[in-house]
Amino acid sequence: MAEFTTILDGLEVMMRLGIHPHEVAPQRVVVSVEMTVVYPGRLGEDAIGEVLDYDFVREGILAMAAERPFALQETLCEAIAALCLGDSRVRRVEVETMKTDIYPDAAIGCRIVRERAIESKR
Repeated sequence: MAEFTTILDGLEVMMRLGIHPHEVAPQRVVVSVEMTVVYPGRLGEDAIGEVLDYDFVREGILAMAAERPFALQETLCEAIAALCLGDSRVRRVEVETMKTDIYPDAAIGCRIVRERAIESKR
């Protein structure tokens, strides 16, 4: 078994996220994702077909940002985690979102960790 950590860090998206009237307009949100990816054995080739192609994560997040508003960062984090865990090789995912322009002196964010249940073999 081979285990890798795949990271998508600092993806900036413009999206509708929030509960306040001024958050109806799209705002900048920074998204970071860290996935623990497990492969059945050592990698045999230096080819993308051997590993998780992280394009699906970036494209999925961009699609979510464009398609629907979210009231809560927690809900957005859950949706991104579900996207990542949709690939059966992803064992664990950590998602962080940051609304960077809400306050002049601080960013506000949310971080979650979700893990795939490990099936016991009898």
